[in-house]
Amino acid sequence: MKKMITIAFICASLFVALPIFAQGAKEENNEVYVYSIMPEKYASVIFEEFTKDTGIKVNFVRLSSGEALSRVIAEKDNPQVDCVWGGPSDTYDAGVKQGVFASYVPSEASKIPANFKSADGYWTGIGIIPLCFLSNTDFLAKNNIKAPTSWNDLLNPVYKNGLQMADARTSGTATERIYSLVQAFGEDEAFKYQQKLNDNIQLYTKSGAGGALPVANGQAAAGIFYIVDALDILHQGYPLEISYPVEGVTYGVEASGMLANCKHPEAAKKLLDWASTKRLGEIMVANSISYIPTRPDVKVNDKALDMSNVKLLQADSTWKGQNRERFVNKFIDEVIQK
Repeated sequence: MKKMITIAFICASLFVALPIFAQGAKEENNEVYVYSIMPEKYASVIFEEFTKDTGIKVNFVRLSSGEALSRVIAEKDNPQVDCVWGGPSDTYDAGVKQGVFASYVPSEASKIPANFKSADGYWTGIGIIPLCFLSNTDFLAKNNIKAPTSWNDLLNPVYKNGLQMADARTSGTATERIYSLVQAFGEDEAFKYQQKLNDNIQLYTKSGAGGALPVANGQAAAGIFYIVDALDILHQGYPLEISYPVEGVTYGVEASGMLANCKHPEAAKKLLDWASTKRLGEIMVANSISYIPTRPDVKVNDKALDMSNVKLLQADSTWKGQNRERFVNKFIDEVIQK
């Protein structure tokens, strides 16, 4: 009998692409339309600064990576937005396979390392976000255990029905979790591990950050998140601890890209040009938006973003994009529906 797990999951927006913005056919250079995978509270701050610098208004809707990818593919022949902002780069590479992104090299892309941008100009990295474990310290103390430092620690029965983490059908954080496991253990063992881990799952959330607050307030014991989301909730003063598995984690490259045949290409290019400058990184640092900037000349001031003692596993974005759909389907068939 297939195990039934409660999923925080909204499917309608994945399969029915409806116009979100009312746009005229005329090219306007003072507005740009965006699907933001980056959380709204970060994107709002960044876009406000972009508007101050350029006079261009950003109209955006926040979607998870899976939703954004599904929408831009469905809207390929009549794009409803000009850019996708944020979200892991493999989302963009998956879209490149479907022909939805335009090739455009931003003005200062040469100052961003090659592994943080598309070789063909389809996306440019704006931040680096490793995965991490996030644990409620009250739970740890109550159960006399330390924060997990191995993937296998999360299989401990003490976590039974206590873990929240993202759903691979909608979230780039979740697909990053799969990439990490495949790189750490190999594909077969990675999916066997997820079957075991499934026994300890309380909830798979629609968005990557969806489980962070439940872990923070003690509704859940722990979860797996991108560092930006873990630090955001940690900085709010909750009883939390961040840790990393000795086997290693992969990292997402938060990206940005322009859609093919978009209605406001000049404004879109200005947004991408601006994003390639130091200015974006400096805004993120100044506002405690905890991405590691892709520009090496932007210095971070949060010691939690020092990855020198973390084993970072390399997983090429193209490889991720090529395997994303297959891994998601395998997750559904071998983990969710088991």
